[in-house]
Amino acid sequence: MPKADRITAPEPTVAEQPPQAADAAPLPRERSRLRRAAFAVGGLVLFVVALELLKKGAAGYGRQLVGVLDISTPASALGFGWLLAYIFLSGSPVAAVAVTFFASGAIDALQAFTMITGSRLGASFIVLFVGFVYYLRGHRRAASVSIGVLAFLVTAAIYLPALVIGYMLLSADAVGVLQASADSPLASITDLIVDPIVGLAAAWLPGWALLLSGVGALLAAFALLDRALPELGAAGGPFGRLGGPAARPFAVFMVGAAVTAVTLSVSVSLSILVPLVARGAVRRENTLPYIMGANITTFIDTLVAALIAGGPAAFTIVLVEMLSVAALSAAVLLCAYRPFARAILRAETLIVRGNGTLAAFLALILVVPLLLLFVRL
Repeated sequence: MPKADRITAPEPTVAEQPPQAADAAPLPRERSRLRRAAFAVGGLVLFVVALELLKKGAAGYGRQLVGVLDISTPASALGFGWLLAYIFLSGSPVAAVAVTFFASGAIDALQAFTMITGSRLGASFIVLFVGFVYYLRGHRRAASVSIGVLAFLVTAAIYLPALVIGYMLLSADAVGVLQASADSPLASITDLIVDPIVGLAAAWLPGWALLLSGVGALLAAFALLDRALPELGAAGGPFGRLGGPAARPFAVFMVGAAVTAVTLSVSVSLSILVPLVARGAVRRENTLPYIMGANITTFIDTLVAALIAGGPAAFTIVLVEMLSVAALSAAVLLCAYRPFARAILRAETLIVRGNGTLAAFLALILVVPLLLLFVRL
């Protein structure tokens, strides 16, 4: 008896096929992009509002605050910016405060210049703090804390000589005021959105409250901008170049500059290195050029703040500091990187090798800015 033919269902055509789960995948990605875009726009608007609030508050109370602490010299301004960065756990808000103090006349150009330098020295503390928290979670102390120590050592080794270069240029009037402006589209945002908000706040709040509100809004703006960023903590992506022993310093330098240009915060971009180094995904010697690159593009948000709050004169101050740091970093990277790296790594090893040396280092970076407050130079 012949077997019955097996009946098979016809293959569905492309038009008849049920929608695949992959078709729904772009929707969460699109929502994520839209959410990050909303955080970015909100963060930028709040950033401008914060600068205007700081400017209004500084006009009334900035001179009094500087007078109470006797911030009357570039050295004391350096210590003031350094300590404020410890308090804010970030250098960018302090640099913005320095710009607004200069715009309101509370400090002069040289004091603003050194206060911004102090803010960058103090920004390394957050990396030390993150490393210490990572150490408390059970990771080796040397691996966890080393990035914070390296961040401070590299920053001090570049910024302090660059401070001398920029200070000489500004004090000798070797650089004229560069004509730069933020007329469009920042001016339109200020006119349509920011001015009514700041005007309402100025009508109802005293000057000290405007100053505190500006600081709070600035920190909130950076928090929104952080949430607008994609995930950067994985070992892949831009950090893949930092892992191997064959990583080229200039390539790593560019990675550090690029990541900080995106995050607009050197504290964020350097703190990312803590888990990567602690887990062995990145060699600590490869982080030095990364830190050097990050210390240059961290000025991007301060340049914008200078244009908004202080105009061409404030922009010139920030640009001179940025170019001084960039020139010295390029010279070290091209001409003396190996001896520079050996000296920094040797100092870091001595600092983290015992509790006593690490405690002495922490005491030193706390006492020095306090002493600078009383220097009258």
